[in-house]
Amino acid sequence: MVARLVVILFIFVCLMIGFVLVLFPWVSFGGLGDWGDNYLLRLLVEQTGYESIRTVVASTWFRGAVTGLGVFNIVLAFWEVAHFDDNVAALEKG
Repeated sequence: MVARLVVILFIFVCLMIGFVLVLFPWVSFGGLGDWGDNYLLRLLVEQTGYESIRTVVASTWFRGAVTGLGVFNIVLAFWEVAHFDDNVAALEKG
């Protein structure tokens, strides 16, 4: 029973992280601001003095890489669903 819950939780976490990583770089969420111009990024640039950090993070290449990680997490979640019984058996065995 616990092994099933662990696998279900892992699938849920992978899906949620995947959806956030796919959407967050491209959509502006109210008070958080744009991906390339937000408070935490501005604070990091001010503290380090490296303006190139903002340029790299705001680039579409970096956004695409983050989106790729999100797609990977979603694919991993679907793979876990497809192999659910095997994963539960492996957790119960080990």
